[in-house]
Amino acid sequence: MSRFVIDLGSLRQGRTPVELEAAAQDLELSPDGWAGPVRGVFEVEKTGENVTVRGSVAATARLECVRCLTEFDLPVQVPLEIFAERAGSGWQRDEEALERDDYMKFHDGRQLDLRASARELLLLELPMVLHCREDCPGLCLKCGADLNAGPCGCPCA
Repeated sequence: MSRFVIDLGSLRQGRTPVELEAAAQDLELSPDGWAGPVRGVFEVEKTGENVTVRGSVAATARLECVRCLTEFDLPVQVPLEIFAERAGSGWQRDEEALERDDYMKFHDGRQLDLRASARELLLLELPMVLHCREDCPGLCLKCGADLNAGPCGCPCA
């Protein structure tokens, strides 16, 4: 099991711990925007054709501070919970409506693909306003010096 796709054929009934790892581009995330691999630690419970996945996804986002324009890394960890049934076990229009739900997915009996869910959760976890640190003073408005390094020395207003 790798690349955030769970091989359901190799899972036994009951609970199984599963660890997945993938490169950012395997989840359709920009490799420039994410440092290192994306990791998932899950407990997968298989009951007949139903599968429940609970755990967390972790990665490190590479971002740029809006105040000082410095690149910084932000560790991101987000919980993931998915319930999946085998496709074709219900009415197709019901399956399509449920598939739009964040927690309900359908599988083909062989694999359960978690890539899109993991990508969406990681992106939604990123802050709207990116700061390298909460008290970042930013850049000098006159000379453009990074005030994180200390006072710039110019006659700032």
